[in-house]
Amino acid sequence: MLKSAVVRPIGVIRTPFARTEDCPVQPAFSNAEGTVEVLPRYRAGLRGLGRFSHIYALFLFDRSEREELAAVPYRERRRRGIFAIRSPHRPNHIGLSVLEVLSSRAGRIRVRGVDMLDQTPLLDIKPYVPGLDCRPVARSGRPARHAE
Repeated sequence: MLKSAVVRPIGVIRTPFARTEDCPVQPAFSNAEGTVEVLPRYRAGLRGLGRFSHIYALFLFDRSEREELAAVPYRERRRRGIFAIRSPHRPNHIGLSVLEVLSSRAGRIRVRGVDMLDQTPLLDIKPYVPGLDCRPVARSGRPARHAE
C-alpha cells in the first residue's frame, strides 16, 4: 500500500510575475531574474552550492486550481497525458525548473530563467550536474518542429 507524503516548503521564489498570463511557458524561454529565498533553518544546506552554475528548483504550483490527466501542450494541437507534458495542473502540482545561478549570499540565490509566479513555495533545490543530468541522445517526445 502506498503511503501519503508530507512536503514542507523550504523557502519561497520571488519573481517579477504576478499573473499566470505574464509567466514564460518554460525556463528556456525566460531571461527573467528572480530570487530563491531559503528559510533560515535550511540555509546550512546551501553550503557548497556556489560552485554550481545551475540548479534544479522544485516548487509547488500553489495557485493551480485544477487537476487534469490530459491536456494540449504549448504549441501543439493534440491532447497528451499529463505525465507526457509540463502542465501545472498535475495531481501533486509539483514544478521543476533549471535556473542559472547568478549569485548566492545569506540564504538568497539570485537566479535567471524564472518561469513561476512571485512568492511560489520552494520545495527543494538540487545542483544541476551536466555530466550526470545532460542526455544529448534523449528524445523529446515532441513533433520535430517543436523539439527545441
